[in-house]
Amino acid sequence: MSVRLIVRTFSELCITAGALIMLFVVYVLFWTGVKAAGATEGQIDSLRDQWAQGTVSAPAPHTSPTPSAPTAPVAYRDGKPFAMLYIPRFGKRWEWPVLENTEVRTLQKGLGHYTGTARLGAKGNFAVAGHRRTYGDPFKDFPKLRPGDAVVLTDGETWFTYRIDKKPYRTLPSDIGVIDPVPRKSGFDGPGRYLTLTTCDPEWGSSHRLIAWAHLDATQPVTDGKPAAFHS
Repeated sequence: MSVRLIVRTFSELCITAGALIMLFVVYVLFWTGVKAAGATEGQIDSLRDQWAQGTVSAPAPHTSPTPSAPTAPVAYRDGKPFAMLYIPRFGKRWEWPVLENTEVRTLQKGLGHYTGTARLGAKGNFAVAGHRRTYGDPFKDFPKLRPGDAVVLTDGETWFTYRIDKKPYRTLPSDIGVIDPVPRKSGFDGPGRYLTLTTCDPEWGSSHRLIAWAHLDATQPVTDGKPAAFHS
């Protein structure tokens, strides 16, 4: 084989490899975002339809004169949306659905609630995961979170305003204590109503995790309008 043919073959291989790399980059940067936008909008529409139909409203009061035990809250449905999450620092249009579980396919549709952690607004630690990059980049600006920032959620009936307690904390994926009922390294000194947000670090990697902790600051019925955190 001549030197010229070898050089030409090598050049063609380089061009092919470059084209494949470019296609992969387009897929990661663009196509996963397109897929996420459609999937996320579908989850948001599903939630709003449920709320408009009143399917998540509290049960009607029991009319019997005999006192009855409180009705247990409806369990979150695996892989299904149950809340919306807003972080005003990330922009007025930043909104994401929260779905039950943190499986790969779930996080392609929105944010995922760690199964086994507390319910929204309840005593304990309500923990949520989201992609830093790809699939809509929900937590792209995670490092910008600062103490006092609001994280607002709603389940269609109540607004829950949490407040970030410290700048994001970097740790390893094996550090599961960050979603304990009283999260390790959080600075919380006892039981409370907490929120944990987690995402990958570095921005285009997954060797570490960034963690943000918050405490429940206020609640109000959705019928009272949006919380002040949206306007501050």
